[in-house]
Amino acid sequence: MKHLLNLLAAIALLVWGTYLVRTGVLRTFGASLRQALAFSMGNRFTAALSGVGVTALVQSSTATALITSSFVGQGMIALPAALAVMLGADVGTSVMAVVFSFDLSWLSPLFIFVGVVLFISRQGTNVGGFGRMLIGLGLMLLALRLVTESTTLLTQAPAVQLMLESLTSDLMLEVILGAGLAVLSYSSLAVVLLTATLALQVVSVEVALGLVLGANLGSGLLAVLTTAKSSISVRQVPLGNLMFKMMGVAIASFLIQPWLQLARRYVDDPAQLVVLFHLSFNLMVAVLFIGVTQVVARWVEKLLPRNKGGNKALDRPNHLDPSALSTPALAISCATREAIHLADTVETMLRGVMTVLKTSDVQLAENLRAMDDKVDSQYSAIKYYMTKISRQALSEDEGQRWTDIISFTINMEQVGDIIERVLQDIEDKKIRPGRNFSPAGQTEIEELHARLLANLRLGMSVFLNGTVRDAQKLLEEKVRFRELERAYATSHLDRLSEKTMPSIETSSLHIDLISEFKRINSHICSIAYPILDSAGALAPSRLLKQDR
Repeated sequence: MKHLLNLLAAIALLVWGTYLVRTGVLRTFGASLRQALAFSMGNRFTAALSGVGVTALVQSSTATALITSSFVGQGMIALPAALAVMLGADVGTSVMAVVFSFDLSWLSPLFIFVGVVLFISRQGTNVGGFGRMLIGLGLMLLALRLVTESTTLLTQAPAVQLMLESLTSDLMLEVILGAGLAVLSYSSLAVVLLTATLALQVVSVEVALGLVLGANLGSGLLAVLTTAKSSISVRQVPLGNLMFKMMGVAIASFLIQPWLQLARRYVDDPAQLVVLFHLSFNLMVAVLFIGVTQVVARWVEKLLPRNKGGNKALDRPNHLDPSALSTPALAISCATREAIHLADTVETMLRGVMTVLKTSDVQLAENLRAMDDKVDSQYSAIKYYMTKISRQALSEDEGQRWTDIISFTINMEQVGDIIERVLQDIEDKKIRPGRNFSPAGQTEIEELHARLLANLRLGMSVFLNGTVRDAQKLLEEKVRFRELERAYATSHLDRLSEKTMPSIETSSLHIDLISEFKRINSHICSIAYPILDSAGALAPSRLLKQDR
């Protein structure tokens, strides 16, 4: 039992090391890798080569599949080019399996020591991310040595030897088992390396090659499952890659024995045979199918047709790219874009308030109030997306931006709620009773509304650009708005004392509108506080007097 637990722990350490390498590379070089992929889409061959390079660094064809899928989802690249990238990605991960099959355990202590020093001393920087990557590499090498030692001890047990003697090769079962392990471990590379180690002590080479075919199939299935809830365009790339793997496995199942007969003339080591078969399989798939990516793309589009006539995709956040979460800087940019989209929706609602006041359009009021549900949905999506961004991987500036986005979206969501109440009040207190403001009262409301719209646009600019000067201007507008609100409240009371009938009839709504506009303006001006605070331009109780 102890030896079995040691083996399971070593396998878990191998999977964890693979994860650390993948996240370390994506967080440090993620933006550059995405740009390299985007710039290599001129033809299918350069696209495949970029897939080889990126996946060799990332240690995960699944991660490459997610990045490439997001490009297709955003309309940046065509589906055939994305499928070519995936053919190269599978070759890249098999090349790294060959590299790790050599005895590099002597590098493990060095990588772990240097990696920990860099990670702890330079957290939140690219140097710290590189240290994270070195820790992962060191753990992978250590785990491979531990797997070898554990399996050696485990196979010495009489019960295990008896069980192994009863094993017979069943290709279908091996493929299913290998695919299941790849899905569970979230890494076909880890499964192939484990299989190579087991081939030395535990299983026959024939069984190990069947597990390798299953691991390749499982990596394709994993990408399909990971993107199952994404848009159609995003799901097409993993499905096409899975088709390549299924056809490849079907062909390779008939070539295992001929390949073994040929390879054994030059290689005796079972572990080397396993990783070379993994490389040979992916090279075969790439060579056979690089010329038919357009054909497979058409198959995929028939199975997953895009909804050209509908507009359902417009009802969901368009900029929250799940594949960018592994690169925090990119994820922050995605969240910023969606936050601006949220603010655009709020601005549409705010502009509509004045139209409803002037035209008494009940249907428009109901449509605008319904938009608050969209605002709430966008806010929830952004908030959930932000919680999935690793705060530890953010630099100081990125951490501040994370806080700014959260603060901005909270304020926009609350503004949307206030506008919904304002529209309901206009319906109940003006439209349905058939009342109208006095000319002077109407002018005052229009003036406040115009300033409110201008301040909202200034607030969006402050959020995007983060300049201290604009933030100061926004807070100065808050003071002016308060003064104007007091002046208009006083003039309204004067009209009441003069017994102006329209003012008397709409008095409750007039006062409520002024109060709600003031509340909306306060939320808008709150956008300036985090920026001024981080710049040291905010006093405990007032704006510091500078640049005046």
